[in-house]
Amino acid sequence: MMSFNKFFENIQKDLKTYIFLLVLFCVYRGYFMWYMRDFMSPEAGSSDILLAMWIGFRLSLKSAGAFTLLSFLICTIPNIVWPKIKFDKLRVVLATIYTLFLSILFQARFPYYREFHTTFNQQVINGFHDDVNALFITMIQQYNLPLRLFTAFVLVYIFYRAIKFLLATPTFSWPVFATRKMEYLAKASIIVFIPIFMLFMRFGASFNYTYSVNWENAGITKDTFLNECILDDIQAMYRAYSSNERTKDGKISGLDQSKILQYSQQVAGHTNLNSNDITPYLERTAQGPKIKKPKHIFIILGESWAQWPMLEKYKALHVADGIKGLIKEDNAFYTRSFMPNGTFTSAALTGVITGLTDVSIYPNYQHRSFQEPYITAIAPQFHKLGYKVDFWYAGFPSWDRMKDFSIAQGFDAFFGCPDYNAPKQNIWGTKDGYLFDALEEHVASEEPTVHLVMTSTNHPPYNLDLEQEGFDVNKELAALPVEASDRDELAKELGHYWYMDKIVTQFVKTTMEKYPDSLFIITGDHADRMNLNGTPSLFERHSIPLLIYGQGVTKDLLPKEVSGSHTNLFPTLMELIAPKGFEYYSIAESMTTGTEIGFNRVAWISKNGMGLIDTPQQELLPDTQDMDLSVDREKANEKIGMMRTISWWLLEKGNSIDESK
Repeated sequence: MMSFNKFFENIQKDLKTYIFLLVLFCVYRGYFMWYMRDFMSPEAGSSDILLAMWIGFRLSLKSAGAFTLLSFLICTIPNIVWPKIKFDKLRVVLATIYTLFLSILFQARFPYYREFHTTFNQQVINGFHDDVNALFITMIQQYNLPLRLFTAFVLVYIFYRAIKFLLATPTFSWPVFATRKMEYLAKASIIVFIPIFMLFMRFGASFNYTYSVNWENAGITKDTFLNECILDDIQAMYRAYSSNERTKDGKISGLDQSKILQYSQQVAGHTNLNSNDITPYLERTAQGPKIKKPKHIFIILGESWAQWPMLEKYKALHVADGIKGLIKEDNAFYTRSFMPNGTFTSAALTGVITGLTDVSIYPNYQHRSFQEPYITAIAPQFHKLGYKVDFWYAGFPSWDRMKDFSIAQGFDAFFGCPDYNAPKQNIWGTKDGYLFDALEEHVASEEPTVHLVMTSTNHPPYNLDLEQEGFDVNKELAALPVEASDRDELAKELGHYWYMDKIVTQFVKTTMEKYPDSLFIITGDHADRMNLNGTPSLFERHSIPLLIYGQGVTKDLLPKEVSGSHTNLFPTLMELIAPKGFEYYSIAESMTTGTEIGFNRVAWISKNGMGLIDTPQQELLPDTQDMDLSVDREKANEKIGMMRTISWWLLEKGNSIDESK
């Protein structure tokens, strides 16, 4: 058995490792705050920064402790059993691996925050379901992956030399005591101190949950960016994992499994039903058509079609002139109070296809989705009205299993860029022009059809030849407002937005000339990618447009101040075109009824304002008079609870609402 002196030496080395990692977390946090300071709100001051650093320090006590515990278990404890074996090299290797992991995550944090305005969250889990090869190529082309990896490895080499030197510095020897009793007391103190120290670190400089710091309660500053900076990359990754696990268990905001019957009856509008099958509760009856039944319906989701470039204050950018021109026409209805189903493309598409709201479960990977269509799926219900239902995508059929998923949910056909022999624009697919050329040619010989269309050009890597397409980047640079950040990149991104807007508008006008009995639903898949600066409003960050355009459409087709999201589209179409008495199934209401709330995973919108779902943050919509949004938030919470609970139930448990299951 080795001497206590050897054990004392080992725990000192563990403490050195711990301090080194803790300092590294703090340095990385501070540098990220400084480098990304454009994302900090003007209201944030030095006191907020210091508070974020202090709470972050407390949180990183846990992260550094987790790594150090591994060294303690692998090196210190075995050295008690095998005292003659030297573990110094292994300890250096472990510490180097820690710094490698942290440095790679740190390099990834920068582009991730620019993309999602958050540090690592559940979107990381989404990435494992996405096209990994396409993501990898995008990271190389758009986010300088080779340079970031090179930087990470350079840092790791520096850290390796530093940790090797630090661990080689002298340690204190176990002192000689005057009596055995004093020595035993000192040894006992060390043994007792170790678990107490671990407990103190575990709770972030506390000894219990009451005063502890964790990823859920760490965001205490008034600035969103600083609250994200508080989470080091280990805590952020743990947030992603924890959030995903909670979703599987039905533990997300608003979702209440115990209310499945109550919420089902709420959809039905009465409590007279007494069925253990959810189907009759979701049955709705059309009130009669408001427009002539169109021969062709086009539901167009523009990639990253954010609403903010359409605002009057950004009219000098001229990138949304196409859709704004359509909105002005007599046969158009537009609402700005509209939200995507999720914060990424597949959530939008699965929401439209199934009629189920985003609950962070991926219908396109659920086994149940490939057994039969959900009762709320749109394709089988359009079939009953005599429509064929197609999916047109500028990308590849294999992406996110979208072809297999849509066909399983009742779609008649799926057309990806290989199917219409379009040349590849980038790793995600072809450019939008080829997509709509193929669709236009297809419509010429097509029976009555609903076409779900998903564009792709307005997506990283932004490699379209904008000059060839007619967009002047230098002119756009000059038009950018003074508050714009990362101006060169933003001008290029706006050029891709402009291209999407131009191509969609041209297709709409051309198709209307050939087939005037057409109806277009034009919206976006999500908004949160391209922003003018680091501190966009909720409206600029999350909202997307909704334009209904075509035969029979008028400015008062729907209530003027209606609000909604993707899942409202299908019931709205049913109430616009279906004959009186036609039965269909939907959780969401038709917007013809004057729906007041739209929402996605993170935020809600009303005619008056917007707010985040899991925090008190809220704001008025642009050009809205000052008013209290508490009633709107209350309505949003009620709607979110109902929609999420029923959607989750259908995805996880199916049509039976036997609550004993």
